[in-house]
Amino acid sequence: MANAAEMKINLRFGKGVKSLSLPAGIDTTIIRKPPMPIMGDPISCVHHALQNPVGVAQLSELARDASTACIAICDITRPVPNHLFLRPLIETLVIAGVPLSRITVLVATGLHRPNEGDELAEVVGDEWVLNNVNVCNHFARNDADHVDLGRTATRGTVVKLDRRFAEADIRIATGLVEPHFMAGYSGGRKVIAPGLAHAETITTFHSARFMADPAATSCNFIGNPLHEEQLEIVKLLGGALAINTVIDEDRQLSFVNFGEIIASHQQATDFVREYCEVTMARRFPTVITSAAGYPLDKTYYQTVKGMVCAMDILDPGGDLIIVSECSEGMGSNEFIESQKRLVALGPKAFLNSLHQKSHAAIDEWQTQMQTKPMSVGDVWLVTDEHSPIDKSATGINVSFNLNTVVRNCLEHNRQRNISNAVAVIPEGPYVIPFYRPDG
Repeated sequence: MANAAEMKINLRFGKGVKSLSLPAGIDTTIIRKPPMPIMGDPISCVHHALQNPVGVAQLSELARDASTACIAICDITRPVPNHLFLRPLIETLVIAGVPLSRITVLVATGLHRPNEGDELAEVVGDEWVLNNVNVCNHFARNDADHVDLGRTATRGTVVKLDRRFAEADIRIATGLVEPHFMAGYSGGRKVIAPGLAHAETITTFHSARFMADPAATSCNFIGNPLHEEQLEIVKLLGGALAINTVIDEDRQLSFVNFGEIIASHQQATDFVREYCEVTMARRFPTVITSAAGYPLDKTYYQTVKGMVCAMDILDPGGDLIIVSECSEGMGSNEFIESQKRLVALGPKAFLNSLHQKSHAAIDEWQTQMQTKPMSVGDVWLVTDEHSPIDKSATGINVSFNLNTVVRNCLEHNRQRNISNAVAVIPEGPYVIPFYRPDG
């Protein structure tokens, strides 16, 4: 749509927004979810989900003869509404006969850092839970914390999972179902692997051969090697339960269900697809997006997701601009080293070096994913001037002024007689635009 006057658009940035001002006359398309249903009494909706499970009996019945339970929750990088469902889950288990002392809430960190202190309290979101059950972090590099369940049949991935989850009588994975740029959608089976997996397992199915597969992409399960391995891992584990949530653009609960992990996750995915997958009949020379704000944009590592998720609608040679606070800087030391290798070698030589290995180095898969939008056009990061990122290690253009970057890109397009069309994705990787010229 063409604008008669300057347009102002807010993009998620940290716990606030970054304001974009587009000059008059710019052909602007704003891409966001359609309005989602909101659950007016979310706690009641959680109880309703527990009483109406998908594919299994009620939790109160399943836990009747259980003596231990482990509930896996996502780490600080996901805005999961744990405060809504953890206590109802735990109280249901206790009523069924599982002692509070034998219930563990396990933060599924994968290879991310642990969440401790105030951050752990924020993740759990309920002081009663913190005070009444064992709450702890998964550590993927602690060999003794894991059990070896064998190998997947299709690709031979060694499967080692956190024994606190694997050996529990009741296993419940909880999470947010949203697009994921590698595994199709987050939540469900992904909370188990990589969330609770050993480093060897994670670095196997995050290796270059998995990441390079065109089916390992947003919103896709068909032929997706990560998704298929995750399903095999759930089978080797002997199954699990799950509580799945979906939130709207304002982080309000839109959907919740409970049940067998695969069936309930599929139901949640079917629901969210209708809102987060957007078909576009055109590409754009300028695409402006966000890393989805707090907590996802705490690091540059997580910011890569927003770049990848927006790239399908970028014209070849165009400008992809992403805003991200990066309040904690780059991410892990391993990721920083991977980024430095990308800069030193260049994308082509960097990718060639990855394909010679059976296992990925920790966090280098994110650098591999970054090369995808870099191969389409110029990528720009707009961050806070106080962010502790290493600008030279990003491998892309870095600025602190969104409107200046946008105006410079538009002026460059004008000089080259290129369209001034702009696409803006305020919510970042929670909305996935797909270029489909035939509609």
